[in-house]
Amino acid sequence: MKVALITGGSKGIGLGVAEALLKDGYKVAITSRTIDAANQAAAGLVAHGDVLAIEADVKDFKSQQEAVDLIIQKWGQLDVLIANAGVGHFAPIDELDINSWNEIIDTNLTGVFYSIKATVEEIKKTKGHIFTISSLAGTNFFAGGSAYNASKFGLTGFTQAVMLDLRKYGVKVSTIMPGSVSSHFNDHNPDAEADAWKIQPEDMGKLLVDLLAMPARTLPSKVEIRPTTPKG
Repeated sequence: MKVALITGGSKGIGLGVAEALLKDGYKVAITSRTIDAANQAAAGLVAHGDVLAIEADVKDFKSQQEAVDLIIQKWGQLDVLIANAGVGHFAPIDELDINSWNEIIDTNLTGVFYSIKATVEEIKKTKGHIFTISSLAGTNFFAGGSAYNASKFGLTGFTQAVMLDLRKYGVKVSTIMPGSVSSHFNDHNPDAEADAWKIQPEDMGKLLVDLLAMPARTLPSKVEIRPTTPKG
């Protein structure tokens, strides 16, 4: 038995990864900021396997600790963390407001720190795998992206340092850096036709399943993934 926790698992990349892991035989817990969203997603996933819906906000360390407690109570172990929850606000620096900056950093960077701190002792026990979902924006800066770039550049570096910290325990740590994904990110409404050129959530799910199947001796520490054909 293998158990995975996916933050922000009620839609988009998180939901696609949850479905793929369930089909691969994992027990999966998904978190969302509201229990209604988590329950709705879980209802659509339950046909694929054993899923647990949890209300937790990555910006709240206590709620993440409580989520881990629920997982241990239900399944007795935790093997995989996918720190997926993220937000984006985009504006030139002279227009970027302080609340947007704080929400991005608190969610995309500090929230991942909280996720790992809440899970690391359980994952050390199982010699499991931690994934963070960064972005190609974690190495490529662009106008209007100062807050988002800061969060993802920080997340990429943070994850690589954590990887070095945890290797000695037999724990794998990887960061996935996708380009354009068809998801609800930044209030986007996915459209099958308009988004056909993008990476799909199920593609991200297949990637995670494949990475988890790598031989124990091999660590994919940083993986970039982008659409095969650019827009237009």
